[in-house]
Amino acid sequence: MRILVVVATKEEVAPLISEFGISVLEPGEGGNVNDSAPPFDCKLQTANCQLLVTGVGMVATAFALGRHLSSNKYDLVVNFGIAGSFDREIALGEIVEITEDTFAELGAEDDTNFLPITGMGFGEATFNPSTKLADLYNLFNTFNLKQTTAITVNTVHGNETSIQKITERLHPQVESMEGAAFFYACKQINVPCLQIRAVSNYVEKRNRDNWNIGLAIKNLNTFAIEFLKLYA
Repeated sequence: MRILVVVATKEEVAPLISEFGISVLEPGEGGNVNDSAPPFDCKLQTANCQLLVTGVGMVATAFALGRHLSSNKYDLVVNFGIAGSFDREIALGEIVEITEDTFAELGAEDDTNFLPITGMGFGEATFNPSTKLADLYNLFNTFNLKQTTAITVNTVHGNETSIQKITERLHPQVESMEGAAFFYACKQINVPCLQIRAVSNYVEKRNRDNWNIGLAIKNLNTFAIEFLKLYA
């Protein structure tokens, strides 16, 4: 089983890197990443697992992942990261499985109305994973992760008016800056994929004092380590 773990920043998976002794080479560090040979080595005893750090945002994610997958084959690609939640029933630090992700800003403004790219006939905006945790092994049912819908944005929401508008239009539960781009790239290459995120904050008028990034990263890595150990 060959697994690729995809993250925006290595800080989000620092405990995972420490646990498995992963050697990390990021895009742009020391020149271009040579994708002809795997640059990321996750030393698991029973699995060939590699780590790709793409950089923040949908453009960086789509480019780095698309380039890497074009010359490297995997049985499963997993995106780990943190997210903001519109849904107050999701606790800070909670781990969720993303089952639908939408490019929230892909379209056009028609005065006060938003025209999604799908309605304009120019492509897709919503993407889904090609597999789910429950499909891998029955033992993954013990994780009991909440399945959620997400949006992917260039600008994270921190304004009450924009939050109200996006909530009324798409009814998202969480948001990130990479998720839909991750699903998009995996779909183009036709590789099985999952997206798992930990909630670090609620989507509200920007207030960093209310965030709990430390708890989100701790819980995300606890899950990621257990996931890799079990799946290996």
